[in-house]
Amino acid sequence: MLYRTKSPVKKSKQPILEAPKRPAPAEDLPILLKLTLIPGLKSIVLDEISKHPELNIAELGEDKIYLDFVPDFKNILSMRSITNAYVTKRGAKFNPYYTCNHKSILGDLIKIVIGDTKNVFKSFKLRCAGSDSKEVKEIQSYIVSTFKLKESEDADLEIYISKPSEIWEISVRLTPRPLSLRSYRVANIKGGLNSTVAFAMNTHLDLNGDKSYLNVFSGSGTLLIEAGLSNPNLKLIGFDIDGKSNALAIQNIKKAGLIKQIHLKTADIYDKPHLGRFDIIVSDLPFGMQISSKENLDNLYQKFVTYCEETLNDDGTLVAYTTEYKTLESVLESSKFRIIKTADLVISTAVANTYLYPRIFVCKLK
Repeated sequence: MLYRTKSPVKKSKQPILEAPKRPAPAEDLPILLKLTLIPGLKSIVLDEISKHPELNIAELGEDKIYLDFVPDFKNILSMRSITNAYVTKRGAKFNPYYTCNHKSILGDLIKIVIGDTKNVFKSFKLRCAGSDSKEVKEIQSYIVSTFKLKESEDADLEIYISKPSEIWEISVRLTPRPLSLRSYRVANIKGGLNSTVAFAMNTHLDLNGDKSYLNVFSGSGTLLIEAGLSNPNLKLIGFDIDGKSNALAIQNIKKAGLIKQIHLKTADIYDKPHLGRFDIIVSDLPFGMQISSKENLDNLYQKFVTYCEETLNDDGTLVAYTTEYKTLESVLESSKFRIIKTADLVISTAVANTYLYPRIFVCKLK
């Protein structure tokens, strides 16, 4: 009997094709930390982040920075150059409709923020498009029933479902108040300097090496307080023409615990108050509505620069901030000062889609 042998099976030389990997479900996308900042202060924020090795940057923007999530927020909340901090999830699907059908995604973020401090957060505000839609109302009801928070326009817990670029975000703010609203700010003055801007202005100075600091047009005392919090041994003096502003500033100074370190005077720049000489002079210069209709801005800025020329120590530093930067720049060009650095900022106002465009000047005597 004849038997046929099986011919050997030839192995195919074609590569084995792997099934395409499916993107991770939206629920599995990582939680991030989002820091918001004033455009123009990014380098200062990055420098502050670099002091905390556990903080890793995931994505960088002009007015926000995303960090890899860390469970301990202590260093984040101690940062003085940012305006707000959030826990956030980003994904193409995270619109209000999807979030309504996957409420646990938002719930997990709220749990992270609230933690064991439920007494701190008593109310919430959900900010997103379609606030009258069925989906948004369902999300609001979920927050009320699950976390026992009441809805309020002036809320402790701020929640956002937004699409700031190409990707949807669900974000929950980590603090009841913006980080730019310092706890020492108990008295507000109209047009008062933003605390993060004050901190940024002071970063251009050697607060630990220099000994004396003068704040011209001291207003609410924010520059003085931010400097005092950086160096408790710095001699701090400020003056303002408005005695009412000084009285309000003293409330903030007391709250900050710096009443023994900071000294305020009521004085007019035109009178050239004799307060000594200083290593540092800083000023949030009057501009816009802060200027009297009878007052000449060019003349005021000229008086300020001349006063600083006579009052600043030879190796000292002048830092000034104003939206009327062309006027100040013109005065400085014909002065004894040289501009060594500038920073252009974009500041949002209380009016929607309205902004200020101030500039910080850092100057030395020639």
